[in-house]
Amino acid sequence: MSSTLNVILIPTTLYLLCVCVCVFVCVCVLIKSRGFIRLLTKLSLNLGKSGLRVSCLGLGEFNDVLSLSTGTWVTFGSQISDEMAESVMTVAYDSGVNLFDTAEVYASGRRSSYVVTTKIYWGGQAETERGLSRKHIIEGLRGSLCRLQLDYVDIVFANRSDINAPMEEVVRAMTFVIDQGLAMYWGTSRWNAVEIMEAYSIARQFNLVPPVCEQAEYHYFQRDKVELHLPELYHKIGVGAMTWSPLACGLLTGKYNEGVPESSRAAMKGYAWLKERLFSSEGKKQLSKIKELHLLADRLNCTAAQLAIAWCLRSEGVSSVLLGVSNTEQLLENLGSIRVLTQLTPPLIAEMDAVLGNKPRSTKKEGRS
Repeated sequence: MSSTLNVILIPTTLYLLCVCVCVFVCVCVLIKSRGFIRLLTKLSLNLGKSGLRVSCLGLGEFNDVLSLSTGTWVTFGSQISDEMAESVMTVAYDSGVNLFDTAEVYASGRRSSYVVTTKIYWGGQAETERGLSRKHIIEGLRGSLCRLQLDYVDIVFANRSDINAPMEEVVRAMTFVIDQGLAMYWGTSRWNAVEIMEAYSIARQFNLVPPVCEQAEYHYFQRDKVELHLPELYHKIGVGAMTWSPLACGLLTGKYNEGVPESSRAAMKGYAWLKERLFSSEGKKQLSKIKELHLLADRLNCTAAQLAIAWCLRSEGVSSVLLGVSNTEQLLENLGSIRVLTQLTPPLIAEMDAVLGNKPRSTKKEGRS
């Protein structure tokens, strides 16, 4: 009887052991591919010196818009399906991203668990349907909330300054929509330091709500504003930086190193300016530098895109870098930039600066521990 039980139990035990090993391997792979990224992207920062915590990587980009008529996400002129948009949003949220810029959120999480932003400036064709007048700020935000099917956004951005709208009117209108519960905070996009400081001063003078952050373009070849001017505002008045276009319209990925692929953005209708830039003397110099940085990325065992995004994250005062992606594969690749951030040592940054040759002159210590 005992020998019979052993004959039965030994194969069963070996089978169960094999199953456990397989499960363990699968779990390890999952942790490495998704769980690890999720853990890393849980790293969050205060937006400027406000109390709002945002993931250091967000979803969305300046040129990304929501197609309100079809419900699809239009990324640089190419539409992606509802299913892909939902997949991208869900994977981003599940991976720890909580910031969604000008995009309808499909994630199933609680509304209080993620941050949604929208921008106000461009609207309809009428004079009263664009700009930063009190009328357009209030009506434009209400219209945006209706289309997004949300009760409020976390941040409403003034998407460029408006010389026709007095600054006090802009600040009062932004304070009004916050007091009405239509937004929690307000910020600026593509404003210069003087304009941001004026808005802050008016807010303090009249006991109104000041802006909490500025959205700015930032990548290898666009550095001065984010590395020189915004850190000063951060230390003086607490305005944080939310940056966009970390890959410079795809230029930094290396896709244009050997020409313009047919499926690339530079080949699309309406992007002739990008193609001209690529073939300009300055564009050729930039492509040469990008090739050198690709070799550096290979040394770090990461992609060029991951290195470029990590480079943006290392900058002082940058609360979040906005990603523009068209599929989940791009998203997961970009999220991997978090692990590269720890490899950007001062000597490595100095090496990158030597290649780029455009480091802004500043006496302040750069970098984030």
